[in-house]
Amino acid sequence: MDTMLRHHGRYESYVRQAAADPPMRTAVVHPCSTEALRSAVELREQGLLDPLLVGPEHKIRATADAAGLSLAGIDIEAAEHSHAAAARAVELATTGRVAALMKGSLHSDELLSAVVATSSGLKTARRMSHVYVMDIPAYDKLLIVTDAAINIQPDLEQKRDICQNAIDLMHLLGIETPLVAVLAAVETVSSKMPATLDAAALTVMAARGQIRGAVVDGPLAFDNAISMEAAHAKSIASPVAGQADILLVPDLEAGNMLAKQLIYFADADAAGLVLGARVPIILTSRADPAKVRTASVALARLIAAKRMEPGAPS
Repeated sequence: MDTMLRHHGRYESYVRQAAADPPMRTAVVHPCSTEALRSAVELREQGLLDPLLVGPEHKIRATADAAGLSLAGIDIEAAEHSHAAAARAVELATTGRVAALMKGSLHSDELLSAVVATSSGLKTARRMSHVYVMDIPAYDKLLIVTDAAINIQPDLEQKRDICQNAIDLMHLLGIETPLVAVLAAVETVSSKMPATLDAAALTVMAARGQIRGAVVDGPLAFDNAISMEAAHAKSIASPVAGQADILLVPDLEAGNMLAKQLIYFADADAAGLVLGARVPIILTSRADPAKVRTASVALARLIAAKRMEPGAPS
C-alpha cells in the first residue's frame, strides 16, 4: 500500500470511548498563556475535561479577556505563581479532588519536580516515565516511543519500569500482548555499547517474568524494529522485528530526537503522557495541534477510569 494514501485516525476510537464517560476533573496547572487556556476551554466544550484552573487568578482572567475566551462555569484555584500552582495541583490530586494533572504554561520540569517532591503523595514504587503515543501515517498501528522527556540516562532497573509503564498503557488500549523493541544502534550485543547490554538484559528479564505482559526483544536497530523488510535483509529472527508496538530507547536524547523526527519528517501525531504516578499527567506542547491535545486527554481519561475500578491498585 502506498504510504502517501494512509491517513491519521487511530486516536478516534479512544476519544469516542473517553467522551462517553463524564468529563474528567483535571487540574490545569498555570494556564497563563493563550494556548494553554484555549486548550482547557475547548476540551471542556468537547466534554472530555472538567478543568480546574490552578494559578494566579488575575493572570488567568487577563489572558482569557485578551483572547476572547469565556471562563463561565470554570473554577479557578488561586496560586501566586507557577511553583505554587504546581504544588497546589499535586495536593489536589493527592486528596482526590482531581483525577489528572495537565501542564499549562509552566515548564515540564517545574510540574514534575512538584510531583516527585518528598512531600508529594503521587509517587509510587514505579519509576515515572514519559510516553509519546504516536499515530504515524506510514505505520499500520499506534506506536509508543519511551522515554523522551523525563529519564535522561536511565539505568537497567529504571528501563524496566519505563518498559512496564508503556506495556500497562498498551493493555489499556486493548493490546493484550504488545511487542517491545529495545533499541540500540546495532542488533548484536557488544560490551563496547552499553545500550546493547541493557537491551539483552531486558529481553531476559521479560523471559523470567521481571517484565510482564509483553514480548520484549533487543537489541534491535530502529529499521529492524519497524520494518519487516529490513529485518529480513539482515536475517534477524525475532518475534518483535518489523512489528513493534513500543520502542524503548537507550536514553532521553535518543528518544527525543526520534520522536521529533517522526513528528516533523513522517507527519506523526504524538500524544504525550507521564505514567507511573498515582494520577496521569498530561504533557502538551505549544506546537501540538488540537487533535493531539484531545488524544492526550482521552488517553489520560482511560487511565484514570481504570484506576477508579474496584480492586485497582492505588
